[in-house]
Amino acid sequence: MSEGLRERKKRETRQRISDIAMWLFVTNGFDNVTVAEVARAADVSVNTVFNYFSTKEDLLFDRQGEVEDLPSRVVRERRPRESALQALRRDFLDALDSRHHRYGFHEGSDAFTRMVAESPSLNARIREMNAAREQALARTLADETNADPDDLTPAFAAAQICAVLHRLMTHAVQRMLAGEDLNAIAPDLRRQAERGFELLESGIGDYCAGPRSAPE
Repeated sequence: MSEGLRERKKRETRQRISDIAMWLFVTNGFDNVTVAEVARAADVSVNTVFNYFSTKEDLLFDRQGEVEDLPSRVVRERRPRESALQALRRDFLDALDSRHHRYGFHEGSDAFTRMVAESPSLNARIREMNAAREQALARTLADETNADPDDLTPAFAAAQICAVLHRLMTHAVQRMLAGEDLNAIAPDLRRQAERGFELLESGIGDYCAGPRSAPE
């Protein structure tokens, strides 16, 4: 069914408010901008803003559901005979090479991260999103493998996969915040990603094994 005029206008209004809010937050700092200022810049009432967004944080995380569902969606849409890990590795490296925003490696992600770091409420929301992403992936892995409800394997796998993804993007953003260019970071980040996924693929059983003999 095609989108009606009313639905299209509502979607466009919501997107315009979100875009203006993002610009104000990044420019001035999240905690320094009020919902009233967003409404005024978007030429709508405060009530209209809250009709579309339940909280001020929702203005910034307009695509929260998509972000939380990303690894699960990649797994659900994986290629024939492709494992969940192979699908996620492929998708991450594709986003890295294309500079797509879905994993946060794109122009402007350093400014977004700096803004989040300066706001306790945004830090809390990010932690909630990361936890929700991991839980969603665990549920998807359980569904895709018909795992027993008491089987913790899907949760183990989801925790390790999400940890690698989170660490890769944290490393990249920290380097961007230090002033490094995206193109300078990308080759090393790809190597780091390959190593991270390799560890997930082969396991870490022999990683950091003790010395061959006891020290004298």
